[in-house]
Amino acid sequence: MLNEETSFRSGGRSAPETTRIESERDCGSNGRASAQHSIGFVGLGHMGTAMAANLAAGGVQVNAYVRRAQQMGKLTALGLKPTTSIADLLDCEVVISMLPDDDAVREIVFGDETNGQEGLATGLKSGAIHLSMSTISTATASLLASRHAMSGQGYVAAPVFGNPDAAKARQLFIVAAGAPADVERCRPLLDSLGQRTFVIGDDPAQANLIKLLGNMMTATTLEMLGEAVAVVRKRGGDPKPFIDIMTGTMFGGRAHKIYGDKIVRQAYAPGFLMPLAFKDVRLALAEAERAGAPMPLVGVVRDRMISGIARGYGDLDWSALGLIAAEEAGLVSPANDVSPCATSQKS
Repeated sequence: MLNEETSFRSGGRSAPETTRIESERDCGSNGRASAQHSIGFVGLGHMGTAMAANLAAGGVQVNAYVRRAQQMGKLTALGLKPTTSIADLLDCEVVISMLPDDDAVREIVFGDETNGQEGLATGLKSGAIHLSMSTISTATASLLASRHAMSGQGYVAAPVFGNPDAAKARQLFIVAAGAPADVERCRPLLDSLGQRTFVIGDDPAQANLIKLLGNMMTATTLEMLGEAVAVVRKRGGDPKPFIDIMTGTMFGGRAHKIYGDKIVRQAYAPGFLMPLAFKDVRLALAEAERAGAPMPLVGVVRDRMISGIARGYGDLDWSALGLIAAEEAGLVSPANDVSPCATSQKS
């Protein structure tokens, strides 16, 4: 894939030059690096850690907030500067969040009164930017954008398409939206994290809507792949030639190739965990209900995921929709032949 940015602003398509984050102020006291070379990062799961490590490898000082002190050694080894105090991020010009859901992002932005933790909305200085790369609802994205604006801060939504392996390889696809000047200030960071950035306008909610709907296209693809492979197996056939033919002709996209191979090999090792995928399904269905636009196929996926999580597959990748399809076809006994940490499943 080409490494490029695409802009879908009004008036046509453009690719503005990348600009450096500009600041003459220091990012915090105590001798920390200037904000031009230092950012804050919140959300050090598999995806966030890979992304933060790439930024550090590119010469950016990354002040990484973690809740548990036992994580600090691992993050230090990756070149990050870990801290258990969110206050150590509040003087930075840009703070990236890569968190699992709306509640986690809201807590970081609005703070937590129970433990006296200050939030980004009240703690960041005027002119700083919150670069939210989490997959969240459009309502939360709009709320956060409004709250940051009230404090004179910028808010850019930039959710990503890709798994932890893609994050490590800097192969993420990023969908960004926010005030044009704020997006431009974030471009060097986005360039360091992904292979292509799509800038879709100044409304952050639109970036999150695209991300949710894109995930639903993948989820329904996984369901259909699982069902088709189950039919082939039930008829005594080898599903690999079937998938090879399909992905070599009419269905040659990344989702069909990557997940078709996983389902054929019955390899469901964690990538995008089923509960996180289920969270996105619920958010997408809520968006559809709000719009008055039914998504019946996504409703099927919702029910399949509920079944899978109930059967103990919460630690498996969402490609385990193929496992659930095999169980429904009578090829596998539910939950008897697979453990949550299994990488493959016998049929």
